[in-house]
Amino acid sequence: MDNKLKATEEQIAYAKLLDLGMKVGLLAITITFIIYLTGVLTPHVPINDLPKYWSMPVKEYLKATDIHPGWTWLWLLGKGDFLNFTGIAFLAGVTIICFIRVIPIFFRKKDTAYGIFAIIEVLVLVLAASGILKSGGH
Repeated sequence: MDNKLKATEEQIAYAKLLDLGMKVGLLAITITFIIYLTGVLTPHVPINDLPKYWSMPVKEYLKATDIHPGWTWLWLLGKGDFLNFTGIAFLAGVTIICFIRVIPIFFRKKDTAYGIFAIIEVLVLVLAASGILKSGGH
């Protein structure tokens, strides 16, 4: 008797997309960090000024550096230190993309409850990422 567990179609689809997303995100983080280190793009906060900000509470740091919380970092993508956020944001969103990928599989297989749960999960994650709820440190 063969007792080996086999991955389901949706598990394989999720894992393949997660693997690809992780590799793309890691590549993006690496490239944007190299851009930051080489100074190709001027940083919003000069590297030499960073030590004077390290001990500040977040609210004081944000005020001193004229940075606003939430998604306003998107307006600073032309700055070397904020360009790094693209890879991080992408990696944070890969789970959403993976759930979207498996939703059609659940419904095709008549796993309606899992399909609905996956839709709800996508909605919750997108709502949380949107900042609409204004909870936490933002």
